[in-house]
Amino acid sequence: MDYQHICEEVVLLARHVGVWLCSERQRLNTISKSAKGVHDYVTQFDKQSEQTIVTRLKELVPDAGFIAEEGTESFLAEHYNWIVDPLDGTTNFIHGLPPTAISIALKEDDDMVVGVVYEIWRDECFYAYKGGKAYLNGRPIHVTDCPNLNASLLATGFPYSDFSILKPFMSLMEWSMEHTHGLRRLGSAATDVVYVACGRCDGYFEYGMKPYDVAAGAFIAQMAGGVVSDFSGGDNWLFGGEIVVAGQQLFPELQQTVMRFLK
Repeated sequence: MDYQHICEEVVLLARHVGVWLCSERQRLNTISKSAKGVHDYVTQFDKQSEQTIVTRLKELVPDAGFIAEEGTESFLAEHYNWIVDPLDGTTNFIHGLPPTAISIALKEDDDMVVGVVYEIWRDECFYAYKGGKAYLNGRPIHVTDCPNLNASLLATGFPYSDFSILKPFMSLMEWSMEHTHGLRRLGSAATDVVYVACGRCDGYFEYGMKPYDVAAGAFIAQMAGGVVSDFSGGDNWLFGGEIVVAGQQLFPELQQTVMRFLK
C-alpha cells in the first residue's frame, strides 16, 4: 500500500472539509444543538463532515473498517481501520474559539500508518505516514529537546464527564503550575498532541480519551521523534483512555510525575 499517496489524499480531504466547516460556522446560531453527555455537544456539522470524510475514505481503502466518533460507520475490519474525529474541539467550534481540528488516522493491524490533523482556523495541516517524516504544511517538524519539567510548557485537557480522579488530577495541575513554565488547556486533544509534535509544547497528558481523540496526533508525534504511552508507561494509550506525550528527554520525568499523581 502506498502510504504517502493515501496521506496526501487525506490531507486534501481534511482541508476540503475544514474549509466547508469554516464557511458554515456562521450558520451555527440558527440551528439546534443537541446534548451528547455532560458538557459535550454535537452539532449537525460533526455529522455532515464525518459523512463526507467516511465516503471518501471508503474510496481510498475500500476494505477498511471505521472507528468514527459520530458512528457514521462503526465496524472493525481485519487489517485496515480508519479512526476519525470529524470535529475535535466541538465546544470551541460552537463558541467560535480556536483550536478546532479534523483528525484522521489509518491503522494497519496493530500499527498506525497514516495520521492527519487539520486545525481549521489557522489552516495548519499536520501529517505523517509510515516510512516518511512528520510535517506541518509541507515542512518537517520535530519535538523539542526540553531536558526537564522545570523548563517545559505542558498541555492537558479537562474531563467532560469522567470525574473519578478529578481530585488527584487537580493536584497534578497545581504541581505543574508550580514546577513548569506553564500549563495550557486548549480544548482540542488532537491539536494538543500535534503542538507537542511541532515543538510548541513540550509535553501533554490527559485522561478520559477516546481513540479518535488521539490516534492521528499521537502517530504524528511519534514520527516527529516523540514518545507516547499510557500513564503507566505502557502502550495502551489508544484504547486505554489515558495518554502521555513528550520528547525523549522529557518523557521519563513527565510520565513518572503523571503516574505519581494519577495511578
